[in-house]
Amino acid sequence: MPDGRDYLIFRPDDVDLARSPLRATLGAETYVLGAFNPGLARLPNGNLLLMVRVAEALREPVARGHARAIRWTPDGYVVDAHPLDRVTMTDPRQFDVRGGSHRLLALTSLSWLLPVELDAEGREVVAVHYDRTIAPAAEHQHYGIEDARMTRIGDTWYMTACAVSAERHSTILYTSTDAMAWTCHGIVLDHQNKDMILFEGKVAGRFMALTRPLGELYFAPPPGSPFVGGPSINLAGSPDALHWKPDDHPFIRPRAGSAANMKVGGGSQPILTDAGWLMLYHGVETRETVGIYRTFWALLDRDEPHRILRLEDADPLIEADPTLTADIAHQLYLPTEVVFTTGIADGGADYIVASGEADLACRITRIPKARFA
Repeated sequence: MPDGRDYLIFRPDDVDLARSPLRATLGAETYVLGAFNPGLARLPNGNLLLMVRVAEALREPVARGHARAIRWTPDGYVVDAHPLDRVTMTDPRQFDVRGGSHRLLALTSLSWLLPVELDAEGREVVAVHYDRTIAPAAEHQHYGIEDARMTRIGDTWYMTACAVSAERHSTILYTSTDAMAWTCHGIVLDHQNKDMILFEGKVAGRFMALTRPLGELYFAPPPGSPFVGGPSINLAGSPDALHWKPDDHPFIRPRAGSAANMKVGGGSQPILTDAGWLMLYHGVETRETVGIYRTFWALLDRDEPHRILRLEDADPLIEADPTLTADIAHQLYLPTEVVFTTGIADGGADYIVASGEADLACRITRIPKARFA
């Protein structure tokens, strides 16, 4: 059982690929590229649940002059082949397919979701629920399901995830009454959007969520603006968690001179404290292909969450820690300066925070509540 305030709790080698949903129909050898970016929720029995993103990749991503990618179909999983002279492979997570009118990507892995149950303190894995695996099951998911976020509101757990396909890049919603048996409600945001996360509670009787729309074009801020153009965190509201209206107010944007000057995006589900809504989010500093990912935090007004009461983007709350992955460094495929926070739970005097470390493994960080005073 790990001690201390920072540790890895689940790693690629902890996944039993013999029980992978791809195993029955995919006629190719695979491995776990990463087991990371876990949503976090408290179960009815008091234990914690990680909803782990398992990125499963081909052992031979290049064969017979082609780059290969896995795709779900109604009849099972298949391998697509793209001629090497038409692809650009500079990022280990994806490759560009040239020749179209728009930038086109293919993924080097297909992701599915694995529920991993921890003890109440988040220090020990007590069960891995392969019978509750969530895998692609529709055309809008045929390249995978990524980066789940879980929120409990009343007696219902809500989980959002990113569905990836050539058809669209969208956000899908699941609900559950026990955080184990999930019902998929399909697409709730029908445009390219990452990191949609429901607040853990309603505001004026309405569901609230963080969103982060993406695009290929951003307009320049006026000269002298404290902000930098690029992906930012927005807010949206809904009467039923299915139909969402974007909030008119601007929200958290990349700021010039900060350590989040490339882009920002949602991290943990916002939780209500005595001081307001506490949210952890990621900010990215420009550096080579991937950038440096860190975790920052903000405090929002309880009745008008677009009003930011406090924003901490100078001193990171969580940074990547290469010592955590030292014993699995041979499995790293990205720079180690990536930490991606995806969930938070009450741990008494501490908050228990779940993150993906280096797009490789699941990390738990215990943060004293006094840190946010």
